Parts: sequence; C-alpha cells; structure tokens
Amino acid sequence: MSAEPSSSSSPPCPGPAPPSSLHLPESRRPRERSPSPLRGCLVPSPLPTRRTRTFSATVRASEGPIYKGVCKCFCRSKGHGFITPADGGPDIFVHISDIEGEYVPVAGDEVTYKMCTIPPKNEKLQAVEVVITHLAPGTKHETWSGHVISS
Repeated sequence: MSAEPSSSSSPPCPGPAPPSSLHLPESRRPRERSPSPLRGCLVPSPLPTRRTRTFSATVRASEGPIYKGVCKCFCRSKGHGFITPADGGPDIFVHISDIEGEYVPVAGDEVTYKMCTIPPKNEKLQAVEVVITHLAPGTKHETWSGHVISS
C-alpha cells in the first residue's frame, strides 16, 4: 500500500487534507478509504425552499394569516435565520429564498410573515413571504446587491 493517494481516480470534490505533521505508529496508520462520490461534498438540504416547495404547500401558506415578529438572527452565508413571534412561542425558521424586499434582515428588524410546515413530519414551522416592515434603528443594513446603509 502506498502512503500517497492516487490522483488519477480522485473525486472532483475536495476533501479535508490529512495533517502532514501527524506521525502515528505503524499499527495506527489510517486505513485507505474507498472512493466515495460524496466524500467532501455538501449534501443537499432537506429543507423546502421556495423553489422546491410543493404547489399545495405554497397555496396553503399564501391563504394563511399574516403574523408579526422580530428577526432574532439571520446569517446570509448560511442562508437562514430565525424569527421570534410577537405573540410568543418558539422561534420560527426562515430560509433566504422566502425573504421579500431589498434588504438582508438583521437582528431587531420587525417583520411580517406567513407560516408553512416543514416536511416530512410537518411538525415544525417555517416562515414564508417574509417582509421587513421596520428596520432596526442604529444598525447597518445591507442590500442583496451588497450596498450598506445605516438606519
């Protein structure tokens, strides 16, 4: 067995490189792994985005009531965040594809939204058609195109 991995049949997705400074005893050398097409790649998210949501779920959500809440947190790089409902209760998940308008939400923004269940068990809720109604005062807001403004 060679200590050098063969590069002729390596998968296109980059995997984590083994540390070169790690010296293990001969009996503790890591075993070579079988080439997996998914090794080092991202697995598709099971969360329903606007694009993958079924038509019936979209209709049910659009016919539902409008709720108010405050953005608890939102991470643009991860593509999701959470909303704290105005009437209390557990925080509600929000996906980046469900945010309407020109600004990226930040903590403290007042929002309105409708709710949709998250499959497969439909026990948890997801905010859809999220609209920022009031920007949090004293914070910097970024537009989706990258421009920063102060509110």
